[in-house]
Amino acid sequence: PHARFDCAAGCPVEATLNLIGGKWKGVILYHLLTGKVLRFNALKRMLPNITQRMLTNQLRELEHDGLVVRTIYPEVPPRVEYRLTEHGQTLEPVIAALKAWGDGHIRRQPAADKADGSPD
Repeated sequence: PHARFDCAAGCPVEATLNLIGGKWKGVILYHLLTGKVLRFNALKRMLPNITQRMLTNQLRELEHDGLVVRTIYPEVPPRVEYRLTEHGQTLEPVIAALKAWGDGHIRRQPAADKADGSPD
């Protein structure tokens, strides 16, 4: 009955979550999908709770995985921009589905809290 959700060795769901999982990568990808090309500080402002080090590490991992490209312009001070690669752009339906599911989950949350007897 659950054969189509069989996730044995080489599981594509696990592989995808390894690329975009964690607290920040999905949100970074979302902002790059909507903002197209963003500078480091623009991303940092969009994610006020992320540390500079964590943002740097997450962007490096996304770049290493071929999802984000980093462009450095020879200016003073140097200008660095981030954008999705063509491969990274293929995540658009995945990120859109996560956003849609999250929107529904957030709207549903107060009703679920009341149903389980949790205080408001």
